[in-house]
Amino acid sequence: MSLLITGGTGFIGSHTVVELLALDKDIVIVDNLANSSTLVLDRIKQITGKTVTFIEADICDRQAMQQVFLTHDIDAVVHFAGLKAVGESSTMPLSYYHNNVAGSITLLQVMAEHGVKNLVFSSSATVYGENNPSPLDETMPTSATNPYGQTKLMIENILFDLAKSDEQWSIACLRYFNPIGAHESGLIGENPNGIPNNLLPYVSQVAVGRLAQLQVFGDDYPTPDGTGVRDYIHVVDLAQGHVKALEKLKDISGCVPINLGTGNGTSVLEIVNTFKDISGQDIPYHIAPRRAGDIATVYADASVANNLLNWHAERDLATMIADTWRWQSQNPNGFE
Repeated sequence: MSLLITGGTGFIGSHTVVELLALDKDIVIVDNLANSSTLVLDRIKQITGKTVTFIEADICDRQAMQQVFLTHDIDAVVHFAGLKAVGESSTMPLSYYHNNVAGSITLLQVMAEHGVKNLVFSSSATVYGENNPSPLDETMPTSATNPYGQTKLMIENILFDLAKSDEQWSIACLRYFNPIGAHESGLIGENPNGIPNNLLPYVSQVAVGRLAQLQVFGDDYPTPDGTGVRDYIHVVDLAQGHVKALEKLKDISGCVPINLGTGNGTSVLEIVNTFKDISGQDIPYHIAPRRAGDIATVYADASVANNLLNWHAERDLATMIADTWRWQSQNPNGFE
């Protein structure tokens, strides 16, 4: 039996593939390479000594997805594939709804046709919207403030409805907080197209000289240093959360939302200062106005993951930063 990993050459997908290969799982990756590179496959082989089956295809392509399930004996799916830049989603919403929502529907239809009803879905803490106080837990109401978040929320609702309609589905809906870090080898890490949307790749690109300075959006929040506080989680801890979720699918009935976070908040300036200390590089920054929709503090209640999956984040902030810097300093231009 094989595991299908959609978006498996991306940042979180590639790290999850490495963790699954360490357990001798048979992996099939489907990726359209919109946000990734086939060079990731070479790096995965360097780390694990193992080769995966790779199919360049889009989850929106029903015929291609049918062929995947006809050719391979798929037992479960980990679904990462999708567009993920918040700002970009506001400028090209139709692309986000088409890729993320329509693509997921196509994938789910093909899965159902082939009797594959075990799924781990890559969701996001963005589904908690702006009005819930931290720590955020899975019982809180959901909402979204941008098209990217709306796509995650729509897919979650589709999964809840699907599971209610057919009790054979077992779905773990993993709500990520802020993934950072990289594999300790420095061979794979976050490699955004163009200007990074997230804090850590932006900081690390300033550190290697690719970008001139960091913009810190707001220093007047009600936080210890005035900058926004977020729950940063090491990508390997996150990947191991997917492994645990796959192992527990047999015990999950329906669709279960699960936070993956550390339960701790770290401010933007804490990140910058820790990065400076570990890398020895200066990180020039200037304070810019707050961004619309940003809130002061976001961090997880991770007790469901602790109790249901027997999972908790193990790596501390210093490890996250050191691994990020190792990846970026060894690969200043990413996979190029």
